[in-house]
Parts: sequence; structure tokens; C-alpha cells
Amino acid sequence: MNIINKDIVIIGAGITGLTTGHHINKINKNFVILEKASKVGGVIKTSSEKGFTYEEGPNTAILGNVEVNRLFADLKNECELEIANNEVKKRYILKKGKWKALPMGVFSAITTPLFSLYDKFRILGEPFRAKGTNPHETLEELVLRRMGKSFLNYAIDPFILGVYAGDPSKLIPKYALPKLYNLEHDYGSFIKGAMKKRKEPKTDEEKKVTRDVFTSKGGLATLTDAIRKTIGDDKFLLSSNITNITQTNNGYQIAFTQDNKNFIINTKKIITTTGSHTLQALLPFIKKEDMLKLNSLVYAKVVEIVLGFKNWTGIKLDGFGGLIPHKENRKILGIMFMSSLIDNRAPKGGALFSIFLGGIRRPDIINLSDSEIENIVKEETMDLLKISEFKPEIFKIIRHYTAIPQYGIESGERFKTINKIQNEYKGLIIGGNIRDGIGMADRILQARELADSVL
Repeated sequence: MNIINKDIVIIGAGITGLTTGHHINKINKNFVILEKASKVGGVIKTSSEKGFTYEEGPNTAILGNVEVNRLFADLKNECELEIANNEVKKRYILKKGKWKALPMGVFSAITTPLFSLYDKFRILGEPFRAKGTNPHETLEELVLRRMGKSFLNYAIDPFILGVYAGDPSKLIPKYALPKLYNLEHDYGSFIKGAMKKRKEPKTDEEKKVTRDVFTSKGGLATLTDAIRKTIGDDKFLLSSNITNITQTNNGYQIAFTQDNKNFIINTKKIITTTGSHTLQALLPFIKKEDMLKLNSLVYAKVVEIVLGFKNWTGIKLDGFGGLIPHKENRKILGIMFMSSLIDNRAPKGGALFSIFLGGIRRPDIINLSDSEIENIVKEETMDLLKISEFKPEIFKIIRHYTAIPQYGIESGERFKTINKIQNEYKGLIIGGNIRDGIGMADRILQARELADSVL
């Protein structure tokens, strides 16, 4: 039996675990990151073939807080922040089988065919409506109350499909979209709140939080590889299968196997950054009733298709991509025009797409055969992208069984339970997308907070 002693153990080498380790490494060198897979990055994976560079997990992220810029500044010698092209600002919504540009200003909001005339007038009256009183109101209820049905169907629903692959009737804004919820809660109105927040003074760092779409030059894996390199390979135990974690008088004992060898780590502090579905096996000492609340988190099942064409002859690719409202009754959720967003993702004259199927309303799609999924993609893309024949150079199916957590009505109890467990088991910190948001910027921000909590 091999015995290792560490001050801190991070479980999981996804973006949260890596960034947490990056911050801890600046101050405390006596830590290690345990990872079940043979590589770092979690679901982040960038691949290149036949002149295409594509992602097999998250495609891009939003520059949503100062910690993102700080991280790239720390890694400036190893990777480079890449902001998406200006065309990213143009986004399409499908209505009655036709792509319609999502409004980007007052005039386009008035003239767009996406919203009914009645709802356009309702939007003008939004600042004058009374704010809601139910903190657990669903997103659907909130939008219907403040903006109207067509706005729900052709703005919010496709947005939620794009972000959560979710259902507005199940997501709770207080937990799933806290910034939106706080606009009404704090200012009484989305529009008034947005206007007042724009006028609030900002530091130089905050001014750089542009909410631009970003990636890392060469793909998101260059970001995770850069973090691994700056931490140092000696701080990682990859291909490690945890068999048991127990509480001791001095902290915790972690038993794991690696290369058919048995190891034990004695540590004072543990940070978990894995999904909620892994916690029952990892933390068997947690009370059953508490663990049930952690395991209540539902994940959307998503099928991602990488589609690359060497010679593009379809529609003009001049935007972020297209989202498809549930009301349109199509078989895909949306299409990202990756070669339009990011330079050098496809050969000159070619096109690269990421297409998404399934989600919270269609969990069955992930169980379809490859040929059934290919037939769906062929049928939908030939119609929506206006191509005469379906002969892609790249066609790759990636199934994400626990893709995106859904912050529903149970989230408040889950957050309280996490705090309760952390108070009861000193030195145990539960992180990851089980709380604090699902986006990459959320993960990077949480990582800073996790590191601060143990240092």
C-alpha cells in the first residue's frame, strides 16, 4: 500500500478543478488533483482532422466576469484568449421554417416578425408592471407575466434551448438565471434594471467584462492544457479510480487505484468538482437524506454533431447560428456556425457546424442508433441550410449523457444542503456545476472562490 500525505486534494480535472488548482498552486504546493480519466479537461476536448478544428464538448463561452480575464492574463505565455468574430452578434431564430434575425435594437424589435403586435406593446409597458412576489416562479411564468407569449416562444424558449437544452416551464430564474431574476427583484423591471446597471460605475477590470463570446486560440483544450502545464504534471494523479473516502480524526483518507496499484492519501481538505451523480459513490459517509437532495439535480441529455463541409454551397453563414423554438416541432435544437464565429476552423471555402439534438424535452434521442441520428441530421440540415446533397467531410456523433444541469424548484434545498454538509464535515468543499451556475465563466469564478475557501 502506497501512502501519500497532502494538505488539499481536488477531485476532478475539468475546468473547475483545474482552475482551482491553478489558484492553490500559487500559495500551497502540497496538493494534488485526482482524475478518473487519462487526460485533463473533463468534457473539454479539441480535435483536428482534414483541415477542420472542432470541439467535442463546449464550443465557446461568455466573457462574463473578471476572473476569466485574470485567468488568461496568468496564462498569457501558454495560451491566448480569442474573441469570436463580430458576426457572432447576429443570431437567427426559426419561425415557420424560415430563419429570422433576433432583434438587436429598438427598430428591429418593432419590425421583427418574431413577436406579435400585442406583445410588442406589452414590452413597451414592461418597466411599469409590478414585480412578482413568488421567488419560485418558473421562467415561463415570469416571461408570460412581464413580456408575453410570443416573446416566450421566439426569444426565451430558444435561448433556454441554446444554454440549458431545457424547458422554461421547469427552470427557476432565481437559481437558473439569477442576473435576470435580480433585475426584477432589485429594480422592479428588466428594462429599468438593465438601464440602471449600465450606468453604475465600473472598475477598469469590470469594463473588460464585455460578455463577448470567446474561446482559446486553437481550441478550448489549449486553455486546459495551459493550466495543467502551469500547475505541473507532478500535481496530477490521472487514471485514478477512487474506491473509498472516509473521515478521520485529522481530516480524510482517500483510497484509490492507479495502474493496478493501491494508494491511500491522507488529507486535511477535499474539494469535489465532479457532477452530482458521482457524489454518492465518492462520499458514502454523507447522510442518506442529505445525499438524496444532492442527487435531485437533473441533467439534460444532449447529442452533439460535428459537421464539416470542404466546399460550402448552402446558405450564407453570417451569424452565430440558428436556434429552433420548441413550438416549431423540429428534431434538432439548434446549429452553431462555428467557421463563421472562429477563424481557421474549416478549410478555405468550407464550413464547420455544431448541431445539437435531444435536451430535457427529448431525452430519448440519445438512445437512437448512429444511422437514425444521421438521418435526422441529414433531413434537417438539407432543409434548414439549403444544401442539395449531404456529403460532409466530417460527421461525428458525441453523446453527452449528463450534459447540462437543470436548476429547477429543488435547487434551493440542494444549495442549503451543501452548506449544511460543509458545516458538518469540516474540510469538505462541494463544488462543480451542482451549484453557482453552468457556464464556463461561472466555473472559473467558482474555482477562485473554492481556492480562497481552503487557503
